[in-house]
Amino acid sequence: MNIWKISLSNIFHKPLYALLIVLSLSISIGLLLGIQQLDASIKYQFENSLGDVDMVLGAKGSPLQLVLASVLHMDNPTGNISLAEAEKITKNPLIKKAVPISYGDNYQGYRILGSNDAFTGLYEAKLAAGREPSKSMEVLLGSTVAEETDLKIGDTFMSSHGLTENTVEVHNHPLTVVGIYKPTYKVIDKLIVTRLESIWDVHDHGEEHNEEAHASTAPHQEEEHYHDDEEHHHKESEKEITAMLVSFRNAMGMLTMPRRINKETNMQAALPNYEMERLFSFTGVGVRAVSWIAYIILAISCVTIFISLFKIVRERAFDLALMRTYGASNFQLVRIVAYEGFLLVFVSLFVGVLLSQVGLHFAFSAFKSGYNQNILLKLPYTQMVKTVILILVMVGIAILLAILPILKMNVSKILSNEK
Repeated sequence: MNIWKISLSNIFHKPLYALLIVLSLSISIGLLLGIQQLDASIKYQFENSLGDVDMVLGAKGSPLQLVLASVLHMDNPTGNISLAEAEKITKNPLIKKAVPISYGDNYQGYRILGSNDAFTGLYEAKLAAGREPSKSMEVLLGSTVAEETDLKIGDTFMSSHGLTENTVEVHNHPLTVVGIYKPTYKVIDKLIVTRLESIWDVHDHGEEHNEEAHASTAPHQEEEHYHDDEEHHHKESEKEITAMLVSFRNAMGMLTMPRRINKETNMQAALPNYEMERLFSFTGVGVRAVSWIAYIILAISCVTIFISLFKIVRERAFDLALMRTYGASNFQLVRIVAYEGFLLVFVSLFVGVLLSQVGLHFAFSAFKSGYNQNILLKLPYTQMVKTVILILVMVGIAILLAILPILKMNVSKILSNEK
């Protein structure tokens, strides 16, 4: 007696029941595995993108916005701060490294960030080709930028004002590509990195151009505005940056400096790890909600499996009893029904995993189009194994309850009643 063949024929005998079971179970499995992988991948991406940054020093405002804007580059900055004032604070012996950054322009939606030679070390980025910028107007491309824009070493391009693609306010000072980073799967992959002087020069030239245009259209006001221009240039002589990325020597700096900076200065100190924990606590509510919905669907699926198999046992009681009279044991009859249930489960697992990967592909594509960031798929193996074991246990209980009538079957009574 071929038990597998009998189980398969039973499944195809009522395909609608089988389809309903596979559909509901696949959806719950896909949701559970998909949301676990999505949550783990995004958390890993965010935490990995923090690099060696313990604190961000920037303008007053929302600390979460400061971290998202200056570390993850997913938001607008809270403002600018004085480079001289920031350097005074970062001369503290508790600070190991302080890296200034400045940005405000983009190319095809990718941010152009000005910094110094220490910025690359924050993300352990290595050169794939070319060299580091040695003077103003030279840039290094992140791997994602190079791939998406098709820029090569030696190419030049014009930056646009603002953090989103802008074809109206284009600066007239070309930037030259001198190097390309290797992929790091960190935030630096989506950045165009240059020296601070490039950011200052582009905007200083832009302001000078506007002033010249204004003077040519209103020459009679030149003398009147002479003193105002003198005062303006005096203010602009103090360089500004968007933020300062700080690494501490030990935990003491993290415990003492942020509070003192926020209290005693006109700047703001934010801790990226703390702000990410806050952010994940907000998004965790949605993750738990989707997970509970998936568990509810899973429970319904298990009930459906139980009802389907139990109904099969009751409807085919005569066939099962007849098989007993021809020498089949209770164990063989149980295996027929159990194999039927587990075949449906394994098909559902395959379809569920497939659905989760398709869903993740679309989610990652949406994340890339929205934030120009490639997400590295992270598999939380321990959590996924626990989920699969839970699914198998729940389905196993449903199958066990469904086959109990076989063990209590009265063969002679069933055959006499059918006659």
